[in-house]
Amino acid sequence: MTTHPTSPNPPADPAPADPAGPVTLLVTDALLLTVDALGWAPFTGWLAVGDDGRIAALGPGDPGPARRSAAARVLDVGGKIVAPGFVSAHSHLFTSGSRGMAADQSLYPWIEAMTRYTRHGDAEDVYWFARHGAGDFLANGITTAYDFTDPGLGFTAGTGRYQPGAPSVDHQHAQLVAKLDAGIRSVHSVMLGQNTDDETVIAHLDEVVARAAAVADHPGHLRLAISGTVQWADEPAVAGQEVAAMRRHGLINQPHFLETPSDLELQRSKFGWYRAAGALGPDLVFGHFIQTTEEIIAEAARAGCGMVWQPTSNGRLGSGFAAVGRCRELGMRVGVGLDDQSCTDTSDPFSNLRFGIYSQRAHHRDPAAMAVGDMLELHTRGSAEVLGLGADVGSLAVGRYADFLVVDPRSPDTGPVWDPVGTYVLACGLRNLVGVYVGGVLAADRDGLTDRAGAARTSDELHARLARISAAVDAPGR
Repeated sequence: MTTHPTSPNPPADPAPADPAGPVTLLVTDALLLTVDALGWAPFTGWLAVGDDGRIAALGPGDPGPARRSAAARVLDVGGKIVAPGFVSAHSHLFTSGSRGMAADQSLYPWIEAMTRYTRHGDAEDVYWFARHGAGDFLANGITTAYDFTDPGLGFTAGTGRYQPGAPSVDHQHAQLVAKLDAGIRSVHSVMLGQNTDDETVIAHLDEVVARAAAVADHPGHLRLAISGTVQWADEPAVAGQEVAAMRRHGLINQPHFLETPSDLELQRSKFGWYRAAGALGPDLVFGHFIQTTEEIIAEAARAGCGMVWQPTSNGRLGSGFAAVGRCRELGMRVGVGLDDQSCTDTSDPFSNLRFGIYSQRAHHRDPAAMAVGDMLELHTRGSAEVLGLGADVGSLAVGRYADFLVVDPRSPDTGPVWDPVGTYVLACGLRNLVGVYVGGVLAADRDGLTDRAGAARTSDELHARLARISAAVDAPGR
């Protein structure tokens, strides 16, 4: 467990080195919550952004006149909190137009209802669905997302299965372009073909990889991944297909696994499919991982697997309580996600932090079950590390992208800041979010995305396209 002093003064450190190159932004008088792996006692100081959009230097106190004069722009935040942008390690951005649906349903009926209209969209439609979700995340302080793209395959709640066939590469690639256009960083995760042969699965993935190569150097495209589907599969061969896909292109795999409380013995038996296929290892990250056993957790931890926890989603859908504390005790890397915007509805990472803390404490009847600082780590650096992105995002450290939030606990006023971490996690929220910076560039402020025209068009497109689709789907006699 990480401990934090109540004083904003850091321990004495040697003076930070000056940036080697040009500084495009110098942030000063910031109460910094770096969430750095080397220790992150909150301190008042400064942060310099290089022309590559990464943090060039940071340190306590005042940067001094030389650093100020060398910076292209100085942003004095007046003592406000500066913290890493949130990393959602498990998200479905295309669901942004399906909020509030199936309000009282569990997982499978909810999926069927939530995709009632989106599954009829074409590649252009899903571009706008995903762009709306990406912009919504960004405006709320989520600067990096692992995005499970819509495969364009229907889902039937009664059978708990996606329809057979290979997804459309055009459909999936449109969502990658949408995220880049919106300005969010992402892991682009694609579902493989369902109930089809190995050659079809590999051919589809090869085309996905080839299409993504065109944006390989874009700073918003962090990596590709696959979305495993063993939870919904009928045959163990699916696990082997996933392993072949992972190794062919060096991809991580985040399957939704052990999520729903139905058919527990069947679900748990499928862990053996992954074992037999040789999938267990650091590149396998289980999404949800709720309906586990002690034996499954222990084996997954020994193999180096990770897991991603969706506290708000798990509560909304009645899926259960993940054994997050036990996973961490046994050494599993743990990240946190917002999941679908249609089952977290407000896409609020601050609320997700608090619900995670409160649900674990209530479930275990112990306030030590989830410490405030630990929860913040899980939703930032922990999420980055479980996805293999710790060198790029998730913390404020030299060399990381300058993706940060400016949060003002005085507007609205939360009272004196006795403990910066406690105030940030427990008392602040979207109402206190002043600025969202990606690569040191302001992406959102109190009025929403700074690309006002792009945000307005995205909203118009989302509403018009879903209105068109719903009119067709709900037409009499259909």
